[in-house]
Amino acid sequence: MISEEYLYAIALRECSMIGDINFHKLVRTFGSAEEAWKKAKKEYSKADGIGRKTVADIGKEEYLKFAEKEMKFCEKNQIMIRLRHLNKLPYLLNECDDAPAILYQKGNFEDSLPKISLVGTRSMTSYGKQFISDFFEATKPYKYISVSGLALGVDKEVHEQSIQHQIPTIAVLAHGFHTLYPSKNKKLSEKIVEENGALITEFNSSRKPDRENFIQRNRIIAGLSPSTIVVETGFGGGSVSTASFANDYNREVFALPGKITDPHSQGCNQLIFQNKASAISTIKDLMNSLGFNPTKEKTSELFPYSELNIQLTESQETVYQSIKAHPQVSLDDLAQMISMASYKILPIILELELLGKVKSFSGRQFTAI
Repeated sequence: MISEEYLYAIALRECSMIGDINFHKLVRTFGSAEEAWKKAKKEYSKADGIGRKTVADIGKEEYLKFAEKEMKFCEKNQIMIRLRHLNKLPYLLNECDDAPAILYQKGNFEDSLPKISLVGTRSMTSYGKQFISDFFEATKPYKYISVSGLALGVDKEVHEQSIQHQIPTIAVLAHGFHTLYPSKNKKLSEKIVEENGALITEFNSSRKPDRENFIQRNRIIAGLSPSTIVVETGFGGGSVSTASFANDYNREVFALPGKITDPHSQGCNQLIFQNKASAISTIKDLMNSLGFNPTKEKTSELFPYSELNIQLTESQETVYQSIKAHPQVSLDDLAQMISMASYKILPIILELELLGKVKSFSGRQFTAI
C-alpha cells in the first residue's frame, strides 16, 4: 500500500501555483508533503519566496480526490511513483535544481549503470541512422543505459537499436500514462519495458502531449545522463533545448557535424561553433570521451582518415601549433598569441575539431589531440 505521503505529494503538486521548485521549498520548510498540505496555507511565510497567492489552492478537497484517483490508476497499471524529497529519483537527475518533484515510471532499470542520452530530429536522414547503428554496434560490449524521448526519427532509432543490441533503454514521455504518443510507437514502448528498460514521465495520467511539455521533457533527458549526444537537428530544433539543459547542468554534450548546407545538421554545427558541444569525429574518439575503455579490436571510425594525409592550411597550422604548445588555452589568450580576432579563430578551430586535431572544453578552452 502506498503511504499517505504520496497522496499528499500528488495533491500538492497539482495545485495551480505549485511547480517543482515551490514544491521543494514547501517540503523542505515543513518536512513532508503531508505537513506542507496541512500547514502551508496558514504558515506560508516560513518558506522563502512563497506568498499567499502561491498557497491559495492548498487544502482543497478536489486535489486530494484527484490524488486518490491517480494512485489507483498507478496501482492498476503497475506504475511506480518516485518522489524527489524521499530521494527516489535517479541519482543524477536528483542533482538538478529543477528536477521533477514526482516521477511516474513503468518498467525498471538499474540506476547504477551509466546512462547516455541520444536525441535528434524526427526527420532523420540515412547519415544519422548510420551513425546510430555504428554507435550501438561499437558499444554493445559495454554495460550502460540509453536515454531518449520516444519520438519518431532519431529517438525511435535509438530505442530500437538499443533493444536490438540488448542495451536497456529509457524513454522519457511528454504526457501522462493514459495514452502513448506517437501511437505508432506503442509496440516499441511495450518492448522497451519487456527488455529491462523503462518509460518515465513527470506528468500525471490526465496530462496530454501538449507542445510545451516536450521542452519540459527535454530537461529530464539531459538530467538523467552525464553525456548527451545530438545526432541530427536543424536550427531551433527541440534537441537544441536538450543540449542547452545539459550545458546548464554542467554535463558533456557531443554533436554530429554535417554539411553546412544540410538543414538536418545545421543545429549540430551551430552547437559546435558556439562551443556548446564537442564535435564527433570518430566513434572511437567518442567512446574514449564517454569513458568506454576501447577493446583491442579495431573500432570503426565515423570519418576514417590517415594522419599522414591531413594537410593543414597555413592558418590551421598556426592555430593548431599554438594550441599544441599551450594545452587548454583559452580563446582570448589564443587570439592574443597569434594576433588574430576571436571571430576568425573559431571557424578554424571548428575545422580542426572535424579533422580530429583539436578538442574543445567548457569556457572556450582548447587542447590538441
